[in-house]
Amino acid sequence: MLNEFFKSIIDQDNTAIVVCNLEHEIIYMNPKAIEAQSKRGGASLVGRSLLLCHNPDSQEKIRKVVDWFAAHKSHNRVHSFFNEKQNKDGYMIALRDELGNLIGYYEKHEFRSKDETPFYQF
Repeated sequence: MLNEFFKSIIDQDNTAIVVCNLEHEIIYMNPKAIEAQSKRGGASLVGRSLLLCHNPDSQEKIRKVVDWFAAHKSHNRVHSFFNEKQNKDGYMIALRDELGNLIGYYEKHEFRSKDETPFYQF
């Protein structure tokens, strides 16, 4: 049951989130990620390697980050890029089990632009 809550949190996030296992296989994409990657296949990317979505230089960086995550339980977040045109930052974040063992990672894109939505607008 708790998994339903965690899935809902990820699905309601307004940023693209792509979850991968340690083999770099995409195991989940939230709706924003599916939308953002629609030209590359959207939901059909689930089950495929995240590395195929990146150039060789980025693939090497991803592997190095995962190695860094694995090196110590305190290694959990890396700022991976900034896209000035879209005013967004990219992050890779470690996923760990209850014992702190690395089980995967996720990529998240966060926009820097101020949210102009009125407060408590229903």
